[in-house]
Amino acid sequence: MPPKKKSSRSSVADAPEASPPSPAASTVKKSKAKPGTNKANGTTVGSKGKTPVVTASEAGSSASASKGSNESRTLTVQQLIGGLSWTGKLPQTLFYEHCVKAGWNNPDYYIVYATKGFVSSVTVTYSNPKTNLTESMRYTPPFEMPDGTPINLQMASALEARHFAATYALHRVSSMKNIHMMLPPTHKTYWATFDEIKRMEFAKNHAWMYVADPFLDKREWLAAEAAKAKALAEAKKEKPAEAVDEKLKGWYRVPVVDMGTSQRREVEGLVRKYHVWNPVGVSMTRNLMSKVISELVGLDFKRAHVEEACGWVKDKEEALEWLLIHVPEDDLPARFLPGNYATGVTFSSGDLPMEYAAKRLSATGYSLDLCREVLALNSGDEERAAEALMHILVYGYQKTPKGSKEESLISFSDTDLWTEEIGTLEAIWGPERYTRITPTHFKVLLSIPPVHGLRLPKKIFLEIRKPTSTTWELEYPQTIPTLTLSTEGDGDSRLSAQVKLSIIKQTAKRASTLLGEQMIFTVVDWLESNITRIVESPGRLCDVTSGVTGSNEDDVPLPNKAKAKAFRHRNPRNSKPIDWTPGKEASMRLLAAKKAKYSSPDMQNMLQARMRLPAWDMKEDIVGAVNDCQVTIISGETGSGKSTQAVQFILDDMIDQHLGHITNIICTQPRRISALGLADRVSDERCSRVGQEVGYAIRGESKQNPATTKITFVTTGVLLRRLQMGDSLDEVTHIFVDEVHERSLDTDFLLILLKRKLAIRKDLRVVLMSATLDAKIFSDYFGGEQKVRRVEIRGRTFPVEDYYLDQVIVKTGFNGGGRLMPVKTADHEDVQGADPRVASIIASLGDRINYNLIAATVGTIDEMLGSSDGGILIFLPGTMEIQRCIDAIKTLPNGVERFHALPLHASLTPNDQRKVFPPPPYGKRKVIAATNVAETSITIEDIVAVVDTGRVKETSYDPSSGIVKLLETWASRAACKQRRGRAGRVRAGSCWKLYTRNAENNKMAERPEPELKRVPLEQTCLAVKAMEDDVCGFLAGALTPPDTMAVEGAMKLLEHMGAIADDDLTALGRHLVLIPADLRCSKLMVYGAIFGCLDVAVTIASILTTRSPFTNTPATRDASKLARTSFAHGQGDLLADYHAHQEWLRLRQTTSVRDVKRWCEENHLSHHTLLDISSNRAQYISSLKETGFLPLSSSSSSSSDFVRLNQNHENAVLHRALIAAAFNPQIARIALPEQRFAGSASGALAVDPEARTIKYFTHSSGRAFVHPSSTLFNATGFTGDARFLSYFSKVESNKVYLRDVTPTNAYSLLLFGGALEVDTMGRGITVDGWLKLRGWGRIGILVARLRAMLDQVLQDKIDDPGLELAGNEVVACVARLVGSNGV
Repeated sequence: MPPKKKSSRSSVADAPEASPPSPAASTVKKSKAKPGTNKANGTTVGSKGKTPVVTASEAGSSASASKGSNESRTLTVQQLIGGLSWTGKLPQTLFYEHCVKAGWNNPDYYIVYATKGFVSSVTVTYSNPKTNLTESMRYTPPFEMPDGTPINLQMASALEARHFAATYALHRVSSMKNIHMMLPPTHKTYWATFDEIKRMEFAKNHAWMYVADPFLDKREWLAAEAAKAKALAEAKKEKPAEAVDEKLKGWYRVPVVDMGTSQRREVEGLVRKYHVWNPVGVSMTRNLMSKVISELVGLDFKRAHVEEACGWVKDKEEALEWLLIHVPEDDLPARFLPGNYATGVTFSSGDLPMEYAAKRLSATGYSLDLCREVLALNSGDEERAAEALMHILVYGYQKTPKGSKEESLISFSDTDLWTEEIGTLEAIWGPERYTRITPTHFKVLLSIPPVHGLRLPKKIFLEIRKPTSTTWELEYPQTIPTLTLSTEGDGDSRLSAQVKLSIIKQTAKRASTLLGEQMIFTVVDWLESNITRIVESPGRLCDVTSGVTGSNEDDVPLPNKAKAKAFRHRNPRNSKPIDWTPGKEASMRLLAAKKAKYSSPDMQNMLQARMRLPAWDMKEDIVGAVNDCQVTIISGETGSGKSTQAVQFILDDMIDQHLGHITNIICTQPRRISALGLADRVSDERCSRVGQEVGYAIRGESKQNPATTKITFVTTGVLLRRLQMGDSLDEVTHIFVDEVHERSLDTDFLLILLKRKLAIRKDLRVVLMSATLDAKIFSDYFGGEQKVRRVEIRGRTFPVEDYYLDQVIVKTGFNGGGRLMPVKTADHEDVQGADPRVASIIASLGDRINYNLIAATVGTIDEMLGSSDGGILIFLPGTMEIQRCIDAIKTLPNGVERFHALPLHASLTPNDQRKVFPPPPYGKRKVIAATNVAETSITIEDIVAVVDTGRVKETSYDPSSGIVKLLETWASRAACKQRRGRAGRVRAGSCWKLYTRNAENNKMAERPEPELKRVPLEQTCLAVKAMEDDVCGFLAGALTPPDTMAVEGAMKLLEHMGAIADDDLTALGRHLVLIPADLRCSKLMVYGAIFGCLDVAVTIASILTTRSPFTNTPATRDASKLARTSFAHGQGDLLADYHAHQEWLRLRQTTSVRDVKRWCEENHLSHHTLLDISSNRAQYISSLKETGFLPLSSSSSSSSDFVRLNQNHENAVLHRALIAAAFNPQIARIALPEQRFAGSASGALAVDPEARTIKYFTHSSGRAFVHPSSTLFNATGFTGDARFLSYFSKVESNKVYLRDVTPTNAYSLLLFGGALEVDTMGRGITVDGWLKLRGWGRIGILVARLRAMLDQVLQDKIDDPGLELAGNEVVACVARLVGSNGV
């Protein structure tokens, strides 16, 4: 007896009860034991003279146990397996001994309880001493002969099943020996059966199944396959292109896409559950329908099927999808059949009897997958499943209880009507037509008269089963019997699945009219009379859809062809027209309050200050112009008081006219700080608090009272959002648009809407305010001099002395850090006539900002001012430059003690922005480092000197990335004039221009180009589309219309992004239009919130808006790349940045600021950039809350909402997929080289390719290269079998380089990419017109349906912003498909 080896897995109970199985016996079990061991009873054959026993109750209904006996007979294992008189070895012992002799490890037995007993398989392993690898071989007894004859091998006990498996395994490795002579009698019979199976397998050239050493045979086979693959690869290199299979031309080396059985069933279940065909109700024209029918019939679809499909869909692509979902597989054209596609059609289950039952049921016309599903729901009971399938076909659902049949304990009828009726029928039809299968199941041969031209199978049987339920209302004849159809001798005259199902459904409906009486003879007679009619005209596919897909479409209405576009003006405010009747009580109260206020000392003092402004002198002109014309243009230089005074003039005039109660003035500002500053200033001038008579509304913050607020300062975007959401502004009396000269995209957009509004609202007054005197273009736009009044206000500024760069260098004594450059004065325009030393310094500076020069200039100005009060305003292009400037000022002697340095830019919170207005602390001089937000609108009273770098960051379109970016460039001369004017507000001042006169005259434009002409228009087109259909016509009405090609290109890109489809907004597009961010960032955040990746998505969107936090100077480039790669983990560049940001956040919470900055330096990260990313992130979270997409509590990391919205925060595959979704169509295809092999002791092994041999291709540029700075530059493989890259930007020099790349898999493209097209030759799927994926076309159809369902989820979220999506089954299915890549 060999030594006992302890199993590392749970043992199997050798003799559990056979029926019903215990919970333990119902699960798969495994045992590794020496022969004769009964682990359940703790006994061992032949151990220490004890004889193990097995009771009859433990052995189940074994042949060895007495049948019908209530006594518990005691049997040994020897007697149970071998018989009462057997004294030889048992099969498990014989197989164990064979394994020992062969040098194999102890066999492992896997046992499972099937439908009616136990089945087992055995696994043999071999420890290869050469490779130190463990090889395995599993033997599972077959459930049927190779010819399809079923074998009953379900054993009454687990013990018998194990010995049966041992006999089968022994036969597989020793069938060439006479070892069967040593087996017990029963197992000799099994051996003979296995010999017959072997004979049949040999006839099919499957001799490899029967070898003495399967491990050696497998190694030799693998080596041969590797050699064959290597030879094939070599042959392909030498094979001419024309030798490639013409059908696979262009598809040979594309990625293969697969969908596992469980995933496919899940998607099909969702498709059955949600009908989303042609959701917008687009109708095909007659010509288009005729063309579609012709083309699809040309692909071998039946004309009737195609015509039916065209009634449900909008185009050819959707018609093909409909057909592939609804047409039964036996009616599909051969090109659309799965072919060699394995994963999608193979039933991967250990319960083979259930699989055979499913195949028998599917032969009657039902789809195989539906049969499997229904069988599983009914515990594998074939009779109950057949009945359930008929119920689903006829009624749309299963009427009987799910599960196996219940026992009949009570009879509800005095006589068994079923037995009585089938006895009569057997006598009527005789044995020629009647065949009894079981007492409750028989079939009858139909007698069908021949019909000329109609070919039918030789024999057609109607199979009839007694209803399975024992409840009275579901017993026969209170319910109809189960009907199925079977045929013999089909030949070329087979009945299609549609015909079979139609026959069953119509026959069942006929039977339903005969309830309560014996009906079978009448039903058969009716069917014999009508079957030829049904075969010739089986009806619509939808009539039998429930038998193919499981969904009942009988009552589903056709798509609504006149579906309204519900999104537009979804929140209309139906205000009543303004009542302009003066003298109302409310107006009189306002007049009295005004008089009382104006008589107060505080108000009188404020009036004295206001009267000193140039605008006060033009009060009567402004009021008269506004009252006389719908449009007034007020021009005035900075400091004239137009922004603060004009709105007050109008309010006071309306109150004086006894119309104060209806007055509602809105004044737009291009920036938040302007709106806040003006609200504060005007409130002070009217001796009230903000939020009372004067209020403001900016993104994320509002302070106003509808009952008392008469003047509201808003950002231009806020007013645009109100108009886009359907607000008619009927209650608004005056709209002031400030800073129109800047020509921002929002302002030009607003002017289009206001021009249209003026045509409707004759009582509305619009006032345009500009800091420049060039108002003619605006006047002409609104109708010219006859319809527009103009008012010009002279500026009130003190003299300002200019210092250009050469003078600044001399004044400050700046020496350029000691680095002098030789320069030929005559050839350098910027330094003509300058001192050679100064010229050298200017040349060394170039166009870059020098922060040491700025600091030196500040120091010089401070010295010149001496003890005089007055602040210094520095204009810089961006936030990073502001911080570097402030840091440089602090390095001056006594810089920290002497200067009160403050930043000013749009990213600051309102409270931080307000810090620039109060006086500085005693003994300090205020220094404000600002972006162009300080050019107009806001006034900082104590500024006496301006330092102008002449640089600005403008929104522009970067063709390489295809998104909106801020690029540093020269400011316009008009902007620089505005900056200069800031120095002469309170007294004579100075402007220190850090550029030359030549740069001012030749490099700076006269005025900035309108944003509408220099930025991509996707965001604008999307906003217009949300309001009306004709985008091109709308934008053609702009002050400076954009190029038509630019608009068309933007619309095309919106279609690629999935924001527009069928010339209307998709649900995704409706979400994107609500979020004030770049569309790609918005799309990433929307998907991040939906798929439980909110934190990742919002952070990456913030990184895209800012920049990568990793520094990239020439001196540290390699070290920085190495640091970035350490955070990437093979996931790509953006996730590397995200991981770095997350670690930075963690350190900020756990360590000191000094330690955080040290960590940033060690990892080549910019602390300031990380701060900017966090600031942007907070703004994006706020925006998502404003749109209702996020709950208000989602910002707290401890809140349940936050946890729910980040449930997939560790799913990197999903993160990469969402990045690809956001960047689509910026996708590159990865082309791996031919697989290479290297020899080893265990055979040929695949070798990873070199990085330089991997190629990348984009749609627009062809071959491209990963940028050397990328973390994937040296990649030799890609995580998760990724075969595509999404990229953020594309740079072209001597090559086309891709930057900020992220690897992604095929399902990312299928679910989030461009349009899907199923190849009509059956080769696969095309995404976005160029990315090919080889696989079963049905995958593309299911994914397309899943896409439509996801769009419906987004639509539901639009309709109900509070809708919970965390547990949505469509969202979960998409996440699983992406995460597993379909398998």
